[in-house]
Formats: sequence, C-alpha cells, structure tokens
Amino acid sequence: MSTRSPYDIGLDRNAANHAPLTPLSFIERAASVHPERTAIVHGRIRRTWAETYARCRRLASALARRGIGRGDTVAIMAPNVPAMYEAHFGVPMAGAVLNALNVRLDAATIAFILEHGEARALITDTEFAPVIRDALARLGRDILVIDIDDPEGPGGERLGAVEYEDFLAEGDPGHAWHPPADEWDAIALNYTSGTTGNPKGVVYHHRGAYLNAIGNVLAWNMTAHPVYLWTLPMFHCNGWCFPWTLALLAGTSVCLRKVEAGAIYRAIAEEGVTHFCGAPVVLGMVIHASEAERRPFGHRVEVMTAASAPPAAVLEAMERLGFRVTHVYGLTEVYGPAVVCDWKAEWDALPMEEQARIKARQGVRYHVLEGLMVADPETLRPVPRDGATLGEVFMRGHIVMKGYLKNPKATEEAFRGGWFHTGDLAVWHPDGYIELKDRSKDIIISGGENISTIEVEGVLYRHPAVLEAAVVAKPDPKWGETPCAFVTLKEGAEASAEEIIAFCRQHLARFKVPRTVVFGPLPKTSTGKIQKFVLRERARRLAEGQP
Repeated sequence: MSTRSPYDIGLDRNAANHAPLTPLSFIERAASVHPERTAIVHGRIRRTWAETYARCRRLASALARRGIGRGDTVAIMAPNVPAMYEAHFGVPMAGAVLNALNVRLDAATIAFILEHGEARALITDTEFAPVIRDALARLGRDILVIDIDDPEGPGGERLGAVEYEDFLAEGDPGHAWHPPADEWDAIALNYTSGTTGNPKGVVYHHRGAYLNAIGNVLAWNMTAHPVYLWTLPMFHCNGWCFPWTLALLAGTSVCLRKVEAGAIYRAIAEEGVTHFCGAPVVLGMVIHASEAERRPFGHRVEVMTAASAPPAAVLEAMERLGFRVTHVYGLTEVYGPAVVCDWKAEWDALPMEEQARIKARQGVRYHVLEGLMVADPETLRPVPRDGATLGEVFMRGHIVMKGYLKNPKATEEAFRGGWFHTGDLAVWHPDGYIELKDRSKDIIISGGENISTIEVEGVLYRHPAVLEAAVVAKPDPKWGETPCAFVTLKEGAEASAEEIIAFCRQHLARFKVPRTVVFGPLPKTSTGKIQKFVLRERARRLAEGQP
C-alpha cells in the first residue's frame, strides 16, 4: 500500500514556488521600492537606497573580476563606515563569505584569522594600518589588500594596491549578481575567543541571516523606515544582523566611527535616530554625558542592550532621558541576539526596582529560534521551572550556526544531543523566562567584548617571574567587567603589578590586559584545580572596596 498522499504528487518544488532564503533580497527590494529614501548617513555623505545598491553591486563585480567567488573569504577591518555596511551585501553578492574583523585585536590574532579563514582579500581602513601591516607580515603570503581612506577618519598609511573608491570604480553598478543556489551556503565567518587561545571560526548561512534579520524586527517591534545609529560594531556577529534588518525595513543607517556621548546625542537630535544597540558601557555614556554633550530631542529612542542586565538605576535614568531599554541575550554561534526579555504591558505599572528585576532575565526565545531550554548538561533533561535550579542553556533551530570552520571536533561537541550547548548557566522561571547566573566558560565580557581568561593566563605564564596565574572577571561600573589577575611569583622572584600589566600590553590587545593584579597563593581543590569561584568573590570584594 502506498504511503504517498495526494499532496505528494505533482506538487514538486520548482523555480516558481521556491527560492533559497537570503538577506541579499532585502536590498534589491529596498532599492526597487524606496530608491530615493536615505540608506546611509556618514558625516557629509548621504546616499539613497538606489545608490547604495549600485555600490554593493560594484563591489561584487570588482571582486568577481579579481577572481573571487563562491566559498572565498573576504576579510574587512573597519569601524562603522559605509564600506563596512556595503561589504555585508557586496561580498556575498559575489558568492564570497564576509569575515568582519574585530578592530581591537592584536596583529598575531588577526594573522591567525586571515590564515585560518583562508582570506583571499582584505578591505582595511587606513586607521588600522600599523596593526594590519604587522599582521600581513606574519601571514607570509600575498593577498589582495584594499584600503579605505575615509574622509571622516584620521587618515593613515595605505597598504594595498588600490583604494576602496577606486576599486568600486572597477565594478559594474548593474552587475547581475545571483542569489545562492542553496540557502545553506555560507554568508559570513565570525571568530569568537571561546575558551582557547586561538579563536574559533563561526560560520553563518544565508538562511540564518535572513531569518534573524526578521527576528530583530519582531523581537523589537520595529516599524518601517527606522533611523538606526551604529553604536554597535558591525564586526560583532555582523552587527547582530542589523545591516540586513535595515535593508529589510528600508531604514537609515547613521554611521559612527567612534562611539562618544556627544556624537550619540548629536545624531539623535539632528538625524532623528529612533534605535541603537550597545553594551551597558554605551548606556553609561548616555547617562553620564556632560551638559555640553547633551542635545534635546522630542521623541522616544529604543535601545537594545546585551551582556549584563541593566540595574534599576540605569533603567530609571535612561527612561528619564527619553530612552526605552530592551534586554537581549545571545552568542556569536546564534547570529547575535536569540533571546529577548519580551516585555509585557502590565509590567509598566510595577515599581522601577521590580521592573529591573524582571528585565534582568534574559527572557524567551526569538520568534525565529525553534528551541530554548535550561537543562542538565549531561542528560539534557530540562530543569524544573522554579527559578532556582541551575542548568545549562541550550538552543536549536534556524539561527544556530553551521558550525566551527575546520574544527569538526568542536562542532560535534557543541551540537551533542541535537542541541547547541551554550556553556552558560541559568535558571528557568515559572513563566518560561530564563535568567543567566554564571558563565561556565569563564569568558569575561568587557565593554561588550569577549575575553578568554585562558588566553590572558597564557601570557601571564610567559612572564619570567610568574609561577601560577588565574584570571577572572572583576565588576566594573563602566565596562561591566575587566580582567583581574591573581598571580603567584616564583620563589625569589620579584615583579610589581605595573610590570605585569606592562608585559601583558606587549602581548595582548589592550582591552584584554588585566586592570588589576593581586599577588599571593591561589586557592585550590584537593586535586590541585584552581578554585575560580573563590577568586571571583575576591574580585567582587575588591570592586566594592572590601578587603
């Protein structure tokens, strides 16, 4: 007896009823439907969606003419400037994979990423010429280097064979790009520090980028044509997929090379900014801006923040200034935000302290995330929804990465049991909202940047006077957390905290360098394992000024 139903016969997938999902379709629609609407604002530069689409097609065409196509990696080292935005479309239009580099990384790490990702080309802003020159020397092979000489930037040495605007001039504004044949094709490569010295390459596909761009709209209740200020770096999980979200909504991207309080207020007042994202440090900038930096504005501004939950005083101060904060949670492996503290109208009547307590919860899954649970990390059995039982956060669905590039072992471990293992510990509340309690990976989040404690410890151990070292997060009112190093010196050796910090500066990106160094024996278990929970408590007391 046949198991086929009538719905299985003569109703096959074809070109008329199926197309691979890709966020590249968003910019084609924006340029077609709203060609004259402003897409990009950058200093004196203003470009429409028609102009931006043509520039992205030029970029794709120029890359293709240089032999770059499907599966090739194109890296970019730039702040939030138009070229960075255009790369999110132009690079995948050529079939290539975009690798946006963290501009705060050191040369050795950048060289590793370029080599591991097999970059065929690098687009780089001249501001970062010194570190890029060093990275390219370490790379030991020639790649196409394209310099961005931004008129709003500080200038700098050109390292490449061609400047970005000249490179675009090589391309065809009517370039007939094609969507990916398979929505599972890679669109972006993002490196995360994880818990090892070398970062892991997280691979995104077109389908996930398309869906999370839509997920942002739904989670944030966004309407058409928002004016979005780029306070969040576009190198962070591709700007949490917001480059594609802005094209979807035919919104306006207000670029910002450097995140400063005065620039934020000026953009809100002069450009009518309606939305921006950022780590808690950005909220602090807004709240503590001087009177000279502030500008009056007559509309509410929506703010999305991640990392640590904003305390009641911060929420109250932001509300008073005309901002409404939405708290999200995610990881590089899930395209940025994947969980949102979905706010309920009845909570508005609660005292601010109670609102802050609720907003401290990371929340519930994005509309485009299929599964979210807190469970036992070994059995994957969900924990009780009692707000007290600790478990690991697990996710599954459309916006989970393809996997780690050239790292099948790490990919298999991350997906064990058919769920993505976040490594973050949380409780599950009766209403289904999750709340993070700890990070089992010991990652420090400083100003929205992930710092691997193992990487910092590796540098400390290279100091000739250091016998043992352990690094934990120390609470910081500005950065959220900063690295705090606990060090045991070798017998007879001498070193000051200043010497240790100076040594770290020679080998680490500046944001990874410990701000505090504490000397003495390290607490250990009976088997010799360092008790980091004890050190975290010590760091907390130090932050509070306690002995």
